[in-house]
Amino acid sequence: MSLTDTPAPPHAGRGPLAEPLLDIRGVEVTYEKVEVAVRGLNIQVPEGRITAVLGANGAGKTTLLRAIGGFLPGEHAVVSDGEIRFEGRVLNGMQPHKVTKLGIAMVPERDKIFPTLTVDENLRVSVGAKTSNGRGSDLRETIDEMFPVLVKRRKDTAGYLSGGERQMLAIAATVLCNPRLMMVDELSLGLAPKLVTELFGLVKSLSAELGLTVLMVEQDAMAALSIADYAYVIENGRIVLDGTPERLLAHEDVREFYLGLGSGDTDARSYADVKQYTRTRRWWG
Repeated sequence: MSLTDTPAPPHAGRGPLAEPLLDIRGVEVTYEKVEVAVRGLNIQVPEGRITAVLGANGAGKTTLLRAIGGFLPGEHAVVSDGEIRFEGRVLNGMQPHKVTKLGIAMVPERDKIFPTLTVDENLRVSVGAKTSNGRGSDLRETIDEMFPVLVKRRKDTAGYLSGGERQMLAIAATVLCNPRLMMVDELSLGLAPKLVTELFGLVKSLSAELGLTVLMVEQDAMAALSIADYAYVIENGRIVLDGTPERLLAHEDVREFYLGLGSGDTDARSYADVKQYTRTRRWWG
């Protein structure tokens, strides 16, 4: 099977096959009516699971999240082909506030918090924005239990938090919006490995505790694969590989090219090398 062949459905053997909560079919994103940044993406995100999209900087990962969230018009971009469906409803061209009302929230790569507000004020703003199904108090109890550092610093101005604490606050605030789907953009960015491990563990625990569906885009493939149920690798706006973490981690070529764990000379190799490599070699035999 080649990297571009249609893979097995991403239910990863965890229960009966069902319609995905988020279904992306043949999506193309074009900037300024000229530059195509994302080409023919097919991604399915099952409900209650963690799905990762991996790739280098500039591969098209964040563009994908912006397309789902309705933020493309502000960047002079559009979904020029294909469909993005959430619970069967087409999101193409939908405004961000309407996407949010459907139950989609994002932890962005930057500007994740209100730095002049206290930690508690950041969280109260999020509770006020939540969808109305009566879960606000329960969600706050869960957040307080899973993020004790935020309880300890609840009266502190958020701008004085460390990078890891800001990430925790951003995740907690997003969860308090009570989303059906939480999108996470580059959670590991700029953080020490120990903090990355802790944050990814928290995301996994939140997904399990709340039945939260997560779509994360990430450069740190090892961290993402440690918690994901299924993963896609994106290169130059195209999906070049997908599978369960076990499947990806078990293949020597994947380990070498994408994770830097192979026995060969990985110093000269990168995500970009795979584009030419996949034209001439078949994978999975």
